[in-house]
Amino acid sequence: MTWSFTPDRPIYLQLQEKIKLSIVSGLHSPGDKLPAVRDLAEEAAVNPNTVQRALQELEREGLVHAHRTSGRFVTEDKTVIERTKNALAMDLVQEFVRNMASIGYDAKETAALVINAEIGAEDSSANASGHVEERRDGNNGDS
Repeated sequence: MTWSFTPDRPIYLQLQEKIKLSIVSGLHSPGDKLPAVRDLAEEAAVNPNTVQRALQELEREGLVHAHRTSGRFVTEDKTVIERTKNALAMDLVQEFVRNMASIGYDAKETAALVINAEIGAEDSSANASGHVEERRDGNNGDS
């Protein structure tokens, strides 16, 4: 995992977010053993107490659980992981919508831009591979 921190927020929160992202993205699967606190601290170049605090917060959220003698493990409850993933996605979407509103787009215009960007990405990948695929609107680009 790549560790870089910004000075605007506590490091333990940034650690917590990075570990959370590694879980919801599948880098760490349900039931996986996480590296030891000291190993994570050394890898991230932070104090072990900072790592400990981040992991305690993840335990409180239910994403991680501790076994006293064998370390910490990712929850096996896929519902908790999926709920966390959806919450993170919703935060990103809400931030994006706020940013779009700040430059003058309403929700409907923002949604249209997202759809067009997705179609544009599909068209770009089709053009890159030399294929013209039929778009969702039934138009294959030939006018």
